[in-house]
Amino acid sequence: MENTPNSGYDLEVIKDYKKRIASSGKSYILDEDDEQSDEYVHFYFIGNYKEAEVIYDCILYTLRFQHESELFDVAEHKAAQHFPQYKKIQYEEDENGDLKTLDDLEEEIGLYMAEIMVELEEEGEVKVSEYVEMDVSHDFGIGLDASLHLESITPNL
Repeated sequence: MENTPNSGYDLEVIKDYKKRIASSGKSYILDEDDEQSDEYVHFYFIGNYKEAEVIYDCILYTLRFQHESELFDVAEHKAAQHFPQYKKIQYEEDENGDLKTLDDLEEEIGLYMAEIMVELEEEGEVKVSEYVEMDVSHDFGIGLDASLHLESITPNL
């Protein structure tokens, strides 16, 4: 397998990101391909690592977001074990923008997952805590992942 260079360290890519960041009027730019919310933000900024500039690919989210995500992941895992014919629920819109009705299996899986999530919540099975994790083996620049004990993630954080 061929080693692909990490373009987050490439001087031309960094130069391009610096221009985009400068034109944004902020010290970062949002990932336009990822859906942002007041509890989840994906952005890029330029920083140093081992005395060289690099692009940081950063995701910040609240503990509430992390908790809900982990509840969902555990419920999805249990649903896959419980239903031999398990399939991930795909929500689709009709021509009016309304959600299409789920088929019987999807509905049964969704209800099962909801019950599991309620049980996990009531039993306090999923615990989360603040953390910051840096991934220098990331596929683009350096990955930075952080879960913070905040009500929301704002531009003035």
